[in-house]
Amino acid sequence: MKIDVIGDVHGCLEELHHLFQTLGYRKQDSIYIHSDFRIPVFLGDISDRGPDSLAVIKLVYEMAVVHNVAKYVPGNHCNKLYRYFLGNKVHESHGLETTVAEFKALPEDEQEIISEKFMTLYDQAPLYLVLPEVKTVVAHAGIKESLIGRTDKKVKTFVLYGDITGKFDKDGKPIRLDWAQHYHGDQWIVYGHTPVMKPRIVNNTINIDTGCVFGNALSAFSMPEKKTTSVPSKQSFFPEKFTNFE
Repeated sequence: MKIDVIGDVHGCLEELHHLFQTLGYRKQDSIYIHSDFRIPVFLGDISDRGPDSLAVIKLVYEMAVVHNVAKYVPGNHCNKLYRYFLGNKVHESHGLETTVAEFKALPEDEQEIISEKFMTLYDQAPLYLVLPEVKTVVAHAGIKESLIGRTDKKVKTFVLYGDITGKFDKDGKPIRLDWAQHYHGDQWIVYGHTPVMKPRIVNNTINIDTGCVFGNALSAFSMPEKKTTSVPSKQSFFPEKFTNFE
């Protein structure tokens, strides 16, 4: 098995196409295929904030559900969109409003199709992926070694939101603990969720959310090669959105 884990896309379709091409994938009808049978793994937050969330959802659905040539785990934005499509009351904020605006602009029959596709994608997705063939675990916001193998509520909160404390900083951002500093497992943990200017490797963990939707780059991490690949963003740059780790 050879995989390319793709960081938070957030509706940045053009950059996703560019990343696939850079990684050596070729377009075949509506999906991307690699001649070396590599498997793309989307680590969540495929929608919200960016310009083409619905098109990204369609592409990931086609690849992961219809053709089974990709894998996907959900992120916190995916969870929120899923709850929106269920009819739950959710705040249309923090990026969801962009996806909802795209959605509401569609005719009703197309709305039904895209909501069914996304909900099927989400329903079929595991909370996180354990891929022993490449000694890799893919979880949207990461996962502690002690939680691997579990799927309870505590694990769901961790993989969607990270090691949150329930407290917020002066800018209103959730305060999260740097769990990667304490990870000592043999498996690589590949995650995103917290935007960083360049892929951040700590122990056998790597954060590949390089903030494409905030104007930096879209990144992938390839295993077993342990290689990172990034393509530049076409979005406006917001430096305040990035976390500077000590």
